[in-house]
Formats: sequence, structure tokens, C-alpha cells
Amino acid sequence: MSETARRLLLGIFLFGAAGIATELWLLGHYEELDQFIPLGLAAVGVAGLAAAAFAPSPLTVRVFQLVMLLMVFSGFLGVWYHYQATTEFQLEMDPALRGWALFSKAIVAKAPPALAPGAMIQLGLIGLAYTFRHPVFRSGGSFLSTEARSAKVADPPEEKS
Repeated sequence: MSETARRLLLGIFLFGAAGIATELWLLGHYEELDQFIPLGLAAVGVAGLAAAAFAPSPLTVRVFQLVMLLMVFSGFLGVWYHYQATTEFQLEMDPALRGWALFSKAIVAKAPPALAPGAMIQLGLIGLAYTFRHPVFRSGGSFLSTEARSAKVADPPEEKS
């Protein structure tokens, strides 16, 4: 991947994380403990990206990848939570709803929007794309720093006679 593409992904991720965090904060998405998950992951994601971008090492990039996988997982979990809350509300309004009728009402409901957490999935995938074939893994991909890797494989110095 070119350095230009990597920088574009960095910018898109930062813009998206800032936007999601701002929107969630303004909507009061912090009333319950589990609502802090996307806010916390956005903050940790930005910090992880900063570490991977400005102090790249196999460790910082791997940690960032882990945070991105958590973002993807939290997005799927959020879709499930939102869908469950929406179906409960729809069933309170009309207890006779079942099957496709319940699903179609729940999936397009405005509060909570069932598919909104999908944005976390997208951000996580953008972050993972940023790390795709990252330059720090070109010579092995271990958690050791590049200097430590090269020191491990270097030949010992020869003694002079």
C-alpha cells in the first residue's frame, strides 16, 4: 500500500472517530456504563493510531489492530443491543407484532437506530486497512522492534588475528 493511501486512511479514521465521539457525546450516549464503550474505543483508537503513525513499531501497530478488532466487535454488539431495545419498544406499542413485521419496524426505527453502531464496524475496518501490509512488518512481523530483530539475526563480529 502506498504511503499516500495510508495517510488518507489515517485522516478518514481520525475524522470518523471524532465525528462519532462528538455525536454520541451530544446525544447523551453515556447514561449507562455500556454506552461508554463506543466513546472509549474511539478515544483509545485515536491514541492507538497516533502511536502507530508517529512511533511505528510492530507492538504499536499490533495494539492498534487489536483495538480495531474490538471496534468491529463492538459495532456488531451495538447493532444487537440497539435492535433488542427497538424490538422491545415496538412490542410495547403493538404486542401482536411478530416476524417480518416486527423486524421491518425495528430496523428502521429512529430511537435507538438499530444500524447506527455499524459506523463502529466501518471505523474498525478503516483502521485495519491502515495497518494492511504495514512497513514495520516487512522483515518478519514479530513484536520485536526492527533494531532488535536485526540484532538477533546479525552475524557475530569476527575476531582479528
